Amino acid sequence: MQTALIGRARTLTAMLALTAMASMAPAGAQDAPKLKVMGMPLATGNIQKNREQPFFEKLKETTGIEADYKVLDQTGIKEFEQLRVGKSGLFDLIGLRLGQVSRDEPTILGLDLVGLNTNYDTAKKVVAAYQGVVGERLEKQFNMKLLGVWPFGPQLIFCKPAISGLSDLKGKKVRILDGVMAKMMEKVGATPVTMAFGEVSQGLSLGTIDCAVTGPSSANSAGWPESATHVYPLALQVAVQGYAITLSAWGKLKPDQQAKLKGAIEKLTEDIWSYSKELWDDGMRCNAGQDPCTTGKKYKLVTVPVKPEDVETVKGAVKDISFPAWAEACDKVNPGCSEGWKKAVGPIIGMK
Repeated sequence: MQTALIGRARTLTAMLALTAMASMAPAGAQDAPKLKVMGMPLATGNIQKNREQPFFEKLKETTGIEADYKVLDQTGIKEFEQLRVGKSGLFDLIGLRLGQVSRDEPTILGLDLVGLNTNYDTAKKVVAAYQGVVGERLEKQFNMKLLGVWPFGPQLIFCKPAISGLSDLKGKKVRILDGVMAKMMEKVGATPVTMAFGEVSQGLSLGTIDCAVTGPSSANSAGWPESATHVYPLALQVAVQGYAITLSAWGKLKPDQQAKLKGAIEKLTEDIWSYSKELWDDGMRCNAGQDPCTTGKKYKLVTVPVKPEDVETVKGAVKDISFPAWAEACDKVNPGCSEGWKKAVGPIIGMK
């Protein structure tokens, strides 16, 4: 009897010791954190394929955090629903289509008003000045932490019917990126249309829309030049995107894990800024059927010379069209929004 009791005691002691050892084992060795990640749509092309997806597939190697990565197409979720999905906790980390989700949070559009970011250099300054403001708003309203912002690049107008300038958009149906761009199109007499990116090529082919706005590389990846015939290379904005994590998922990470994830996302977004410029230049050549064309398919899109008066129209759009339209919408849901923007971004473009 005594021998049996001693044996049981030894067994219990051994089990307790194993339990203690398990509790002291590194977290990554037994239970690495895992994030449910929603990425960009497949149709967005090379940035999604060559930068975003590889990054999340290797996230465990670089940060010790595992990513269950799905592109937007695999989720059955619409682009404009992403903030609501994030708030619900269905996904932990989301590649936000910022223009598309701005209907739920207009403050976001302050990063990329029509006519504001007509080149990469200005866009970098604007994002640096205003990203923090947007981040605070997302935390307050949607319980999400903004980790990084990057651009697809200057957004141009692709049309199936021939156009020679903005005046030719009158009476045409134009797929736009956000509500403020809609105001710009209405100003030139066009009818703005909201349409998911992946549906645009078919829309151009069937005549559901006449024109659509995106960057040259994205257009190439999605096959727009198979239907469109002309591109008007007048930059309207740069189509900023972002990565945000729910505060719930963020809070479950240890401080060192948070630091590693934040640093990794910042490195990714910095890389995309450079890669975006390379893709933009190559996309323009590929769409026009020129060499070198290394990242896309060659087409025979007609590149329309930009009219000086149209350049002035877009430059003046911030003050005359996009800022007033945005300020009214943003101040309704976020009092003081427009004044905060003028303090942060105004000096960059000389607007008081």
